[in-house]
Amino acid sequence: MLDITPDEWTAIALSLRVALVATVVATPLGIALAWLLARRDFWGKGLIDALVHLPLVLPPVVTGYLLLLTFGRRGAIGAWLAENLGIVFAFKWTGAALACGVMSFPLLVRPIRLSIEAVDRRLEQAASTLGAAPWRVFWTITLPLAWPGVLAGMVLGFAKAIGEFGATITFVSNIPGETQTISAAIYSLIQTPDGDTAALRLVIVSVVIAMAALVMSEWLARRATLRLHGN
Repeated sequence: MLDITPDEWTAIALSLRVALVATVVATPLGIALAWLLARRDFWGKGLIDALVHLPLVLPPVVTGYLLLLTFGRRGAIGAWLAENLGIVFAFKWTGAALACGVMSFPLLVRPIRLSIEAVDRRLEQAASTLGAAPWRVFWTITLPLAWPGVLAGMVLGFAKAIGEFGATITFVSNIPGETQTISAAIYSLIQTPDGDTAALRLVIVSVVIAMAALVMSEWLARRATLRLHGN
């Protein structure tokens, strides 16, 4: 029952790599967008906020198909990337990372935005009054105080990326060793005779990874809060 096969280890390792890359790449963009939504008022803000959260309400298959139309080899952006930069997302593990990043992005941005909104603006204004440039105010005041929310968003995004299925399989298919993540492997196994035991093993692994991510998120957030407030 607990004897994980090499193919299953490959799916597990690929899922971890895809989720890690998706989280690392999405985090800087998520922080910037969260700050923009939390600290700036501008025309179209509501539309941008809706677009950020759109993957949460759209069927994942729709998101995957839109990614295929946009970043596929014949897509508006994908064709240019392939011809000019040699970058291909469709049916590659990098495409799986892109799909996971898009699907997890709302869960990444929301906690960061709430944390930035909770930062006392008077502290930022005091730093500006003392001559600090806007970028310095952000790096020395806003970001450190919002750090627990950043950690929470990163871990939630990572956990979501680990479990992503619909958009990934639509965009990059289910290729063993290349795009077959844990979710895709489970999907294949439950359609295979005598695949229930292997599928259950991967389900257990998924639960363990998700629980570990959530526990780590809580632990890191508490440590960051203690460091900032000392209680």
